[in-house]
Amino acid sequence: MTRHDTRTGHVLKATLAGTAAALLLGLAAPHATADSGPAAQPAPPAPGAPSEASRDAAHEAAEAPKTLDTLARFFAREGAVTKAAADPRVQGDKAVPVYYLSPDFVAGKKKAPIARMEFLASKAVSADGQEASLWSVRQGGSWEIVNIATGDDETHYARVGADKLPGGTVFHEPQINAWYVTKGARVLPLDEEARRAVGARGTTTAAYQERVHKEYGDKLPGSAYAKSGQAGGFGPDSADAPAKAGGAPAKAEGTASSAGSDGAVTVASSVAGAGALVALVLSGVAVVRRRGRRLG
Repeated sequence: MTRHDTRTGHVLKATLAGTAAALLLGLAAPHATADSGPAAQPAPPAPGAPSEASRDAAHEAAEAPKTLDTLARFFAREGAVTKAAADPRVQGDKAVPVYYLSPDFVAGKKKAPIARMEFLASKAVSADGQEASLWSVRQGGSWEIVNIATGDDETHYARVGADKLPGGTVFHEPQINAWYVTKGARVLPLDEEARRAVGARGTTTAAYQERVHKEYGDKLPGSAYAKSGQAGGFGPDSADAPAKAGGAPAKAEGTASSAGSDGAVTVASSVAGAGALVALVLSGVAVVRRRGRRLG
């Protein structure tokens, strides 16, 4: 797969409001092994999953004519292909849930899942081979596309994680752009950044919690770090939160901890809560998040 972006390059500096990605510490975490940490500590529960109906609805939003029109502009933005020749299409038949490292887990709260669902993602491709990830959240009772990112990290690592640890949960630690899969008390790396963080053999959930608490525990919402605006903090109070087109931040329904009609998470607060990035709105301006070459 070809990548033409650098990890540090940004077209519109379109970091999702409130996501842990706003922190972007760029810190290399200490290595841990699968045998480290208190083995007797119980594994955290698995995070809630979206219903099949929600995955279908998000996929339909990705395939909507207005979405495909915006995708054509997105793929043509640098002149690699014309809008008319882009011929974007969405691959797969269902959107996939995307999970991010949970602030509650970082804080060490009892029975907190290691990750929480942030959005649903669909992979799109153009006629000339470009790839993009469409991010969907539930707003006003329907699933809407709120961001387009270059590449297919979300769907790619979902597949890699399912192969490496069937039945596990794939999640992202955006502060270091690391992808993992977890099941029970195991955390296994899926890319180079994750291998640097936890070692090639992975680690226990207990040891992983110790590491992320050490790295980010003083940067959670409400902390002096977050209030100072340094690197945006960790959570929905991020200073770098972008506003929607036209000015004020948007607010979508639901939070990462709320249960909806799915019986699970309906929408993640860090994507669809206060300051949600809805600049795309399928009206002419595509939101671009540049990403670097995938090594894992």
